[in-house]
Amino acid sequence: MNVVPVAASDDPLLRKAERVHRQLRPHLKDYVGRMKEVLSAGAEMAVCLVGEEVAGVTVFRVLEKTHSGRDLYCDDLVTDEARRSTGVGHALMQYMERVGRERQCDTLSLDSGTQRQQAHKFYFREGLVITSFHFDKKFR
Repeated sequence: MNVVPVAASDDPLLRKAERVHRQLRPHLKDYVGRMKEVLSAGAEMAVCLVGEEVAGVTVFRVLEKTHSGRDLYCDDLVTDEARRSTGVGHALMQYMERVGRERQCDTLSLDSGTQRQQAHKFYFREGLVITSFHFDKKFR
């Protein structure tokens, strides 16, 4: 198992990541194009490889927040359904924690849909706690 960063210019690796990432974000249109936009806007992506196969994907960014300081915010964390409970998610969390410490972040945070109870169990095991509610209002 190896976690590697993905550059916006790495079309082959972005295409490999798409199958797994769509398990969480099936609505993304023009996956490679959209991810290039997200990455060029400041997000970063890493994948967990098992051999040559992408087994997990994370997308994250560093944000400066008034309430929590420097925050490594995880947009997405997904493990291939066939590889859950094999250490892939843990490897991605360790990678983000290492990046967060190297960049002197105060917190690692993420949002998770209320229906994703299995993910919540994983986050609790990884040492995350619920600190707030997240509210949204759609513009379109």
